Amino acid sequence: MEVAGLDSVDWTVPWLAPFADIGRDVSAEGGWRSALNRHARQRGLATASGLPLVFDVPDAAGAEAYEAFIARTGRVPTRSNLHDFFNALAWLVYPRSKARLNALQAAAIARAGVGAARGPLRDAATLIDENAIFLLTQRADLVDALRRHDWTRLFCEERTAWDGQVKVVAFGHALLEKLVQPYKAITGHALPVALPDTADVHEVDAAAASLLDDQLSPRRLLPLPVLGIPGWSAANADPSFYCDATVFRPPVPTRQPGVR
Repeated sequence: MEVAGLDSVDWTVPWLAPFADIGRDVSAEGGWRSALNRHARQRGLATASGLPLVFDVPDAAGAEAYEAFIARTGRVPTRSNLHDFFNALAWLVYPRSKARLNALQAAAIARAGVGAARGPLRDAATLIDENAIFLLTQRADLVDALRRHDWTRLFCEERTAWDGQVKVVAFGHALLEKLVQPYKAITGHALPVALPDTADVHEVDAAAASLLDDQLSPRRLLPLPVLGIPGWSAANADPSFYCDATVFRPPVPTRQPGVR
């Protein structure tokens, strides 16, 4: 069975740059799951506990919780759709971060089971796994501009900073799936990573994984409308692109000391 929608993926778009070589290679082979597993073996992919990673059939976990099953067996149930295909590519490109997220999720499930409410740790881990974008920069002022929704400063006044001082790397597989058919309102959850924009994928993976701890909370993530990123859409070269308040939400007021 082929991966549904795989033939519609444009591997030349900037957000797929870290995944493009593997994605093209796997797409060109008839047995896509076997191809994914070949890449996994070549890279020595493993869970946080050291179990070799295998991309398995969709119903491999049975009734067991998905994350707990992966942590216990090293087997990742993988359906023939873009959502799970991009999840597999994320494992191949960012194995430390994926393994760390899986370990956090599995430990939380072991402590509290699978309930109606995940709790802040599992909520944050799920948001990162599905929708994160790593914001690579050593400029705290640009992170603060994003936190305050100061789009004019971030994308217009500091536009040249996106060519050497700040860079973004898509990570979440649901985000990558949405970007197959891009639309203006797509919003990722940015996790700031204090690295120069010259960092390679291995450095990004190691640095991002080091930020994923059991104090993880959704409050550490910053909403970022991804088609506002310079170079990700030709339309955003016009400053009026950022005037759409339904996408680029108004700035967050700066709270004055002593004022509640």
